[in-house]
Amino acid sequence: MSRLPRDPLVIGRVIGDVLDPFNRSVDLRVNYNSREVNNGSEFRPSQVVNQPRVEVGGNDLRNFYTLVMVDPDAPNPSDPTLREYLHWLVTDIPGTTNATFGNQEFGYESPRPSSGIHRFVIVLFRQLGRQTVFPPGWRQNFITRDFAELHNLGLPVAAVYYNCQRESGSGGRRLP
Repeated sequence: MSRLPRDPLVIGRVIGDVLDPFNRSVDLRVNYNSREVNNGSEFRPSQVVNQPRVEVGGNDLRNFYTLVMVDPDAPNPSDPTLREYLHWLVTDIPGTTNATFGNQEFGYESPRPSSGIHRFVIVLFRQLGRQTVFPPGWRQNFITRDFAELHNLGLPVAAVYYNCQRESGSGGRRLP
């Protein structure tokens, strides 16, 4: 009996730290310039300055989605007192379109980690209807699970994460 490869969201501790286990049911493509984000990809801050292009799958324009981007390692992975820091929130994204068709509730704030390797998690939820999700009052100490529960979003339908550390790096893995 062969073993299935482990889920990269589990290996990267996204499942556990940020999300509960879920089954991906909608395609989610995230690109910074022409580079696609895959789970565990490494980016430098200079590569993620501008808001990424986010394409949402699904099969119906009548379904709406919420996109959340958080840093569960803020301000420092060894002491994440601001966990989770909200970098971006877009609601009412119609299925089969991209995030620019939604309502940007919190504008994209580019990652600028000052120490350590940070995970940046992009999560997609299916909304119960249009205009049913509202922004929180602040970015720091955002909790994706609580936000989803408050707005009856249920489990995510897709998620992806990447790693980022300051431009010069601080030891550890070397960025390409």
